[in-house]
Amino acid sequence: MRIALYQCPPLPLEPAANLERLQRRAAEAATQGAALLVCPEMFLSGYNIGLGAVSALAEHRDGPWAARVAEIAREHGIAILYGYPEHSAEGAIFNSVQLIDKRGDSLGNYRKTHLFGDLDNTMFSAGGDDFPLVELNGWKLGMLICYDVEFPENARRLALAGADLILVPTANMVPYDFVAEVLVRARAFENQCYLAYANYCGSEGEIHYCGLSSVAAPDGSLSASAGRNETLIFADLDRQKLEASRASITYLKDRHPELYRPLI
Repeated sequence: MRIALYQCPPLPLEPAANLERLQRRAAEAATQGAALLVCPEMFLSGYNIGLGAVSALAEHRDGPWAARVAEIAREHGIAILYGYPEHSAEGAIFNSVQLIDKRGDSLGNYRKTHLFGDLDNTMFSAGGDDFPLVELNGWKLGMLICYDVEFPENARRLALAGADLILVPTANMVPYDFVAEVLVRARAFENQCYLAYANYCGSEGEIHYCGLSSVAAPDGSLSASAGRNETLIFADLDRQKLEASRASITYLKDRHPELYRPLI
């Protein structure tokens, strides 16, 4: 399966313009054979926008934004993972991502569980114990958001559930290049799965994003990588490579969970 990652500067407070960008990138990705397009964290609204803007812009998971993304997915025959501020039925606001398939159906919605600093904590509620695993074109997909992947338990949980690919929309900033350059590859290697990390570039207020989006393979290599500028990158997921790596690197089989109980 071929996937595409869109690394771009944010367009804060401009959901209509972001949907237009999504339309163009979905068309480009589909033309180049991608079955899935992954966008950064809070792509539709911008990330560093403050509680007032988040509250005003947040939508339900089946709201007008979702309907428009579904139209784009159907038009171009491509699945789309996008970040947005979610207004829940209970009135809370979550930093969420939603995966829409090429038929325009929602495969899954995930809410960020580990909130980063004052920026996240002043805008969002933390997601609960809901880590959906969905299937796309025969591949089992899990979802995390940005800071979530920096906790090894999150990726390991998805790997133990059978994830072949973990999708991570992010808004990673300078000076945390280490996460994009090293930790992403380590998560893929230690969990024997692919990991797609789609980041912003450029600036948003006082935040400077580091780019460096990538798709890491289960052997720790990079199947695709970006620099610091806006780009659309592609990676071909190889089932045989995944199975061969799992056969030779048996971390999941060799675990001793009974030794880890003190961790919780």
